[in-house]
Amino acid sequence: MYNEPMLKDGTLKGKTLVVTGGGTGLGRSMSKYFLQLGANVVITSRKLDVLQKTAAELETETGGTVLALACDVRNDFEVEQVLKQTLEKFGSVHGLLNNAAGNFISPTERLSAKAFGVIIDIVLKGTVNCTLAFGKHWIEQKQQASILNIVTTYAFTGSGYVVPSACAKGGVLAMTRSLAAEWGRYGIRCNAIAPGPFPTKGAWDRLLPGDLAKKFDFKNRVPLKRVGDHQELANLAAYLMSDFSGYINGEVITIDGGEWLQGAGQFNGLEAVTPEMWDMLEAMIRNTKGS
Repeated sequence: MYNEPMLKDGTLKGKTLVVTGGGTGLGRSMSKYFLQLGANVVITSRKLDVLQKTAAELETETGGTVLALACDVRNDFEVEQVLKQTLEKFGSVHGLLNNAAGNFISPTERLSAKAFGVIIDIVLKGTVNCTLAFGKHWIEQKQQASILNIVTTYAFTGSGYVVPSACAKGGVLAMTRSLAAEWGRYGIRCNAIAPGPFPTKGAWDRLLPGDLAKKFDFKNRVPLKRVGDHQELANLAAYLMSDFSGYINGEVITIDGGEWLQGAGQFNGLEAVTPEMWDMLEAMIRNTKGS
């Protein structure tokens, strides 16, 4: 079944993996499966209280070991501290999952330069900061490792109404392929996953608050007529972080039920939203962020 664990027990035994944005949503789901496969997992985000709660839950659910570290990936010093504390706790680190992200939907002409920059800083600069810190460490240690970046299908198609995210994710994808070619000689593999619709409570409520989520039903855009199950993404992520994928380097694997083939630009359908509706939506999103 598509929603069942795929890999054999112990596949990630002995490995330590760092997951940015690991406290909630898809990051939590992937972290849980890594733990079930025997890995030690470090989860990071800006909210330490959320991380600590998730870490306790994951350890209870899996019997694994989780280290929760507060980190703003935009701050390279904080990223360096994550690497330092990971090494102090576990002795070594074998993989990095760049999952931390930020996004909002809006007509681009409504965005300030600051709002645009916030998304670029989190998604692109944050991924760069983590990749450089861990990559330099692995090269210095002459250690093989795996970097996995979570992008989107509109990283290669583009999409209206999420232009900052599309720009940033496109940059992450370019970096993935570039470093695969450059760092492959060090035994460092760089790959990416481009997920389609995998609903998460918090992120989707912020993106599509109120009744908009019902009106903008992603299932209708997917040829398979369903959204993704978190275990499906976790299966793919675990495979790409494992030694079973040792000859896969520089790839972006799409897991979206064929959505992007059916219509490029995940949010392009929002052209039907009127200016008055955008005003209402913006107010709803601000209220959601404040809750």
